[in-house]
Amino acid sequence: MNVDFSGKTAIVTGAAHGFGRAISLAFALRGARVWACDIVGDELLETQALCRAEGASCATRAVDVCDKQAVDVFVAEAAAATGGVHILVNNAGGVLGQVGRPLEEVTPEQWQRIFDVNVTGAFYLSQAVAPGMKAARGGRIINISSGAGLGISLTGIQAYASAKAAQIGLTRQLAHELGPWGITVNNIAPGFVRSNAATERQWESYGAEGQQALVDRIALKRLGSADDIANGVLFFASDYANWITGQVLSIDGGK
Repeated sequence: MNVDFSGKTAIVTGAAHGFGRAISLAFALRGARVWACDIVGDELLETQALCRAEGASCATRAVDVCDKQAVDVFVAEAAAATGGVHILVNNAGGVLGQVGRPLEEVTPEQWQRIFDVNVTGAFYLSQAVAPGMKAARGGRIINISSGAGLGISLTGIQAYASAKAAQIGLTRQLAHELGPWGITVNNIAPGFVRSNAATERQWESYGAEGQQALVDRIALKRLGSADDIANGVLFFASDYANWITGQVLSIDGGK
């Protein structure tokens, strides 16, 4: 599949490492003007350096997606600098260093923090880009959920499973709301991928037997990569997906 995003502006959240870095690089290498954000400044600059080393465009900003004012400023700056935002990838999320614990031990703050970054952040970004996309009569919003949003979470974290399921619900609702303006909203639900420090810790916690058991449950009998997730994003953002919206694509090696 040969796709080109020359002349398009793509915002990617959670771009400091893992999926976000791979997605940013994939768009940049295909001509997009990438605006990448994260709260991890040093690693975000590494993402920018990787893009620029390939002669590609990548602007970075430190943005907390849970801060609506910061989100609005970031989107407005990207739109003013490039003439409009054509693609939004809501990738920011994760477990924020939390681990699975019994339901009765979870604090309100622990629950809310995970929900905010995985759902509220996606809502704020989508809300910010919607007016420009409506005016342009088109756009692409791609949310990165998880297999946890379709089943149970390997992390055992109740808030994470709930938030990722909620993000899928948001995807479907926005697809119907924004469809009349030619804006598609889709979701990718990755399986387990060793893509950042958090997933490396999770992988190590399984031990040799647990790791093998996880791989054995995958149809293709191997783990995927961040590039596999990025390829799904490129498809949803491309003209090949013009008549696809409100959908969830599981990229998990087969379950």
